[in-house]
Amino acid sequence: MKREEWDVSGDTTGISHIATPGALDLSHGPILYLESIQVDFDGFKALNDLTLTVDAGELHCIIGPNGAGKTTMMDVITGKTRPDSGTAFFGQTIDLTVLTEAQIAAAGIGRKFQKPTVFEALTVHENLALAMKTDKSVWASLVSRLSSEQEDKIDETLRLIRLTEFASRPAGSLSHGQKQWLEIGMLLMQEPKLLLLDEPAAGMTDEETERSGELFLSLAGDYSLIVVEHDMAFIRQISRKVTVLHEGRVLAEGTLDKVQADERVIEVYLGR
Repeated sequence: MKREEWDVSGDTTGISHIATPGALDLSHGPILYLESIQVDFDGFKALNDLTLTVDAGELHCIIGPNGAGKTTMMDVITGKTRPDSGTAFFGQTIDLTVLTEAQIAAAGIGRKFQKPTVFEALTVHENLALAMKTDKSVWASLVSRLSSEQEDKIDETLRLIRLTEFASRPAGSLSHGQKQWLEIGMLLMQEPKLLLLDEPAAGMTDEETERSGELFLSLAGDYSLIVVEHDMAFIRQISRKVTVLHEGRVLAEGTLDKVQADERVIEVYLGR
């Protein structure tokens, strides 16, 4: 993989030039490339020679038993955990191993944790405005007049996450599923290229789960998505490519039907 020579000796706490090394290069190859990633926690190999690729516009599902390395993998991608060895590239030129969490977010990777984190006292519209990718203070974001272009962006996102009719409601009044969609909308306001979604269907009703699947399928193509999930019915609804992790490495990969038929996957994860 191609690597630019960046100076990382300067500002590594804010958003410096290494956070945005020109446009994301997707001229060839995957949007995310992990090779031989090792993460060792006091002798425990959380990731053990993990190699994974995600193509631009792909919806890629990750499954596996507890302790398989799913969360640590996302921590490496987002800069929360530094690998002991291995390669992690975003596009052709952005080396994730030399960037801070803030710089990786600015470069175009958004992460949603299992528990939604929205500003419950603010309206749905205000949450989206606050999350908008622009240089303004929290106070200014709530009291200044948004441009017509910014309002259009918020309206577009509201339609996408199906919360238009709830725009003026406090976020705290939303259902669990609606809060999940709002947080995804807040990520989209940051204009990411890659979204990491951690168990997004957890705690949802059947109807909310189905609508979430429809949302993710609509995002694929315009965005790349990595979905970590245990709900196999939900995985079946959205999956095109599934990777099974076990003991920090890839155990199997392919369609859901293919991995479900794999004897190793049945043994360590699905059961008989």
